Amino acid sequence: MTKSKETKYEFLSEDPSVKTFPIMAALIIGAFFALLNETLLNIALTTLMHEFDIALPTVQWVATGFMLIMGIVIPISPLLMQWFTTRQLFIGTMTVFTIGTAIAAIAPTFSILLIGRLIQAVGTGLLMPVIFNVFLLIYPPHKRGKIMGIVGLVIMFAPAIGPTLSGVIVDYLGWRFLFITVIPFALFSILFASKYLINVSEVTKPKIDWLSILFSTIGFGATIYGFSSVGESEAGFLTPTVLISIIVGGIGIILFAIRQFKIDEPLMDLRVFKLPMFTHAVMMFIIIVMTMFASELILPVFMQGPMALAPAAAGMLLLPGSILNGIMSPFMGALFDKVGPRVMMIPATIVLAATMFMFSRLTADTPPWVIIVGFMLIMLSVSATMMPAETNGLNQLPKRLYPHGTAVMSTLQPLSGAIGVSVFISILNSKQASYLEGVANPTSQAALTQAMEVAVEHVYLIIFFFTLVTVLLSFIVYRARPVEEETPQQTEES
Repeated sequence: MTKSKETKYEFLSEDPSVKTFPIMAALIIGAFFALLNETLLNIALTTLMHEFDIALPTVQWVATGFMLIMGIVIPISPLLMQWFTTRQLFIGTMTVFTIGTAIAAIAPTFSILLIGRLIQAVGTGLLMPVIFNVFLLIYPPHKRGKIMGIVGLVIMFAPAIGPTLSGVIVDYLGWRFLFITVIPFALFSILFASKYLINVSEVTKPKIDWLSILFSTIGFGATIYGFSSVGESEAGFLTPTVLISIIVGGIGIILFAIRQFKIDEPLMDLRVFKLPMFTHAVMMFIIIVMTMFASELILPVFMQGPMALAPAAAGMLLLPGSILNGIMSPFMGALFDKVGPRVMMIPATIVLAATMFMFSRLTADTPPWVIIVGFMLIMLSVSATMMPAETNGLNQLPKRLYPHGTAVMSTLQPLSGAIGVSVFISILNSKQASYLEGVANPTSQAALTQAMEVAVEHVYLIIFFFTLVTVLLSFIVYRARPVEEETPQQTEES
């Protein structure tokens, strides 16, 4: 095992001579600014359209392309984690991210800006699986809840404050400072990691299966692209480009999955799904990510439409919920260590489902405080379910499956987000259009308002039934324990 020092302890946090705080700090600083950058550019899209004289479908590629590249590189992360040391991979990843940030900051054209953005996505996509894997190797299962809660703070809080922070930066400094201000912190993270980060992972250099990489790239890349492109045409899912991309992506994912079970050293070992609590965590994770991403998009649209609020006001109404989620994540993680998942998940999922039902009753006259409180309840429920579920699922994995489990979870985030947003927004638009077809004056403000209210009610009722699945799942969860390592002979027989 390639480590900075030999130790008799199974987990480094149990070794009193090893200081784990600097390792955590190095990883979390890098993750915070990489994930902050994920949503930092959203507010600046209109500014970029004027700056480079481009249309909305073109400028949206800074977001779509970012998610697309993440979906391609994350499945490859288990291979990289077995080929490179912790230090090499983290410092290399942050260096790639910093280079992409610098290119975007000085970009003279939109094409160069997009190239820089896609290079950033390579670094961001590889970063989270690396961080999750390191924490699993450092901390024993009974201490992981608190640690993963801190990671949850970064994952949720950084993207949440991105739009608010970027609005201030764009107004007072200009869009290029969205990248310029990130560079010093990225460089600090690299220097800090160079001094304090030690190697905790095992370098085995497994055989590279290029066919798996090809199937993965086509499968996840085409699927994310297809779902992300649904809103670019009135035809939605029936748009030829969208339909073909989703079909090709689905075939690619199926071929990738079949391939993983046939080879001795899979790129992403899907045997993790044989472990019940890991599969349970994946189901919870997918539903929560889909509903959360959809709400973060539908609520601003509703507030700026029927409720007639300014964009800045709509964003501020959602900010308390996002901040609460970030603040509560470490506490929820520590609570998970003490009481386990079921005590937390049962009330949290019930509150989540009840809030989704409440949002199905939104009207133009709904007081803004209802949105604030409702979104806070959503984000509080998410902090009590998503990261505890993920931690519980990863706790059941044997060590050799850590890189594969973290890669599966990390791959599902952009994939679930893209699917959730595209499906629910498509349903929203379809219901709105069908309502307007049946009214005498479909262009009147009253008709448009009523159509949006009916559409939002319809979508949130569907989301409500999705969240009822998480309620059922919360009743069958149990505290996971690591399974024993399988011998090569057992693996082959299974």
